[in-house]
Amino acid sequence: MNDVLFAFLLTLIAGLSTGIGSAIAFFAKKTNTKFLAVSLGFSAGVMIYVSMVEIFFKAQSTLIEELGATAGSWITVASFFGGMLFIAIIDKLIPSHENPHEVKMVEDICEEKDLPKSPEKDKKKLMRMGLFTALAIAIHNLPEGIATFISALQEPTIAVSITIAIAIHNIPEGIAVSVPVYYATGSKKKAFVLSFLSGLTEPLGALLAYLILMPFLNNIMFGVIFAFVAGIMIFISLDELLPSAREYGEHHLSIYGLVAGMAVMAISLLLF
Repeated sequence: MNDVLFAFLLTLIAGLSTGIGSAIAFFAKKTNTKFLAVSLGFSAGVMIYVSMVEIFFKAQSTLIEELGATAGSWITVASFFGGMLFIAIIDKLIPSHENPHEVKMVEDICEEKDLPKSPEKDKKKLMRMGLFTALAIAIHNLPEGIATFISALQEPTIAVSITIAIAIHNIPEGIAVSVPVYYATGSKKKAFVLSFLSGLTEPLGALLAYLILMPFLNNIMFGVIFAFVAGIMIFISLDELLPSAREYGEHHLSIYGLVAGMAVMAISLLLF
């Protein structure tokens, strides 16, 4: 039971970081683009390294032990690319102009007293954008919550690293929700609450994993889910984190962050 509570706690921390992004948008005067570029690159490095070096091979060894070398290896690869396909389909279903990974800056938010008197139709359009962005983030966070929860049950040390990486990449998403909602309503409170709520689907994903997957969890299921999770995290890193890092800052900063994330993850795996 303690393991389950710990897993839920990690998913809650990861999910609520969207609220941190929203808070940063309101209290910072300017986006620290260099810091964000390095942080997002770092997050991608952590997720790529732990997926390819640890999670994939742990899934493969578990499935080979249970099913034999040929069947175990094939199922591992199929599950890995199945995870990629799953998150790619989710991305495809979200309209590009409402994608939560479009870069938003803190300076995009006006002071309330300077809020432009937009026509009502413009405010409705902005509100719609904010709502759809929040919905898109909520949909993205469900598989991330499942990934964090299952990882925490199997390998708590790895799950902590995954939680930190997901939390970092959720911060700009909080900004992406709060900017259009604030423009539409002029209310920091509404913008913050919507951003905050969009992150709660992370622990909801964990709850679904607990209610639906837990009764069926065995070594084979763990192996399949672990490989599936590795595919999801690789896709998120390549499709979302690294492109966002490059948009926020210089190309080299995102790569430095990537290498640093890999190095920290490698050292932590060796030490613990």
